[in-house]
Amino acid sequence: MSRKRNPWILPLSIFIALLLGLLPLPPGLQPFRPFWLALVVAYWVIEDPDRAGLGFAFAMGLVADLAFGGLLGEQALRLVMMAFILQRFRSQLRFFPVTQQALAMGGLLLNDRIISAAIHFALGVPQLPWSYWIAPVIGMLLWAPLYLVMDALRFGRKS
Repeated sequence: MSRKRNPWILPLSIFIALLLGLLPLPPGLQPFRPFWLALVVAYWVIEDPDRAGLGFAFAMGLVADLAFGGLLGEQALRLVMMAFILQRFRSQLRFFPVTQQALAMGGLLLNDRIISAAIHFALGVPQLPWSYWIAPVIGMLLWAPLYLVMDALRFGRKS
């Protein structure tokens, strides 16, 4: 049985994730911004590995590095490491309930912050304040609604 898929949803979801990452926030809310691009890339790596793999994660990371103006290659490395872990455990993650997937995503987003901190430490770049470590928790809480909306859009279902 083959389901009808919307081919436009992948590029549109990436575009929206990049826009959400560029959306200006007040300085007090900046630390709470989730890594939207990581959440969207994670969804595609889990749900459509034929279209989204390590090369996809690397390319999206480079686009994000250019868009956000950070260290060139930092987000690419972070997204590739996340995609690698997701590919390794994809078969298990797909059968987890969405709440357990959210916990796994929280761990991956925390790992992303650790990788970012290690890169900044190794290069002598100033570290982000401790308040930025809250964003993985917010990303974890957003995983379930994001997953359900993306799934509904991808298969053309009404939520």
